[in-house]
Amino acid sequence: MDRRIFLAQGAVLALAACASTSAPTVGADGKPLPRVYKIKDAREVSFRFLDSMNTLRAAKSLPPVAFDATLNAAAETHSRDMSVQNRPWHFGSDGSSPLVRVQRSGFTGRLLGENISETYETELETLSSWMALGDTRNVIMDPLATKLGFAWFQEPGGKIWWTMLTGA
Repeated sequence: MDRRIFLAQGAVLALAACASTSAPTVGADGKPLPRVYKIKDAREVSFRFLDSMNTLRAAKSLPPVAFDATLNAAAETHSRDMSVQNRPWHFGSDGSSPLVRVQRSGFTGRLLGENISETYETELETLSSWMALGDTRNVIMDPLATKLGFAWFQEPGGKIWWTMLTGA
């Protein structure tokens, strides 16, 4: 009997050690500060985004998109460039537009749109934020889109610069 009580107490203590007792860190406004999302597996992030985007498109009977290496390259270049400029916008530090950047990367199709973001959020939170706004949602849900470029650049402090391109 004593042995069972001892084992039960040990199990309770082990579970208690797993519980988090620290309160979230809050900012001056009293709201929780964002947690740093460190990207560890690039392939996992990319395919989770692709699958989620295609799920949203399928719900509206839209064709799926597939990764395009040249669009991915243009997206990666722009994500790094936004970090260097320290601002999210659609123009490169050399004044290049999204169209010029995809042409430079070798894309021969038709560029349909670009979404960008500067955040500490995950790829799925970023996708959700883009879906919440009409203009960025239209890029994701464009019925002509069949090709996707998706990339990011994460700074050492955790900030992520996301770029998504769609094409046909």
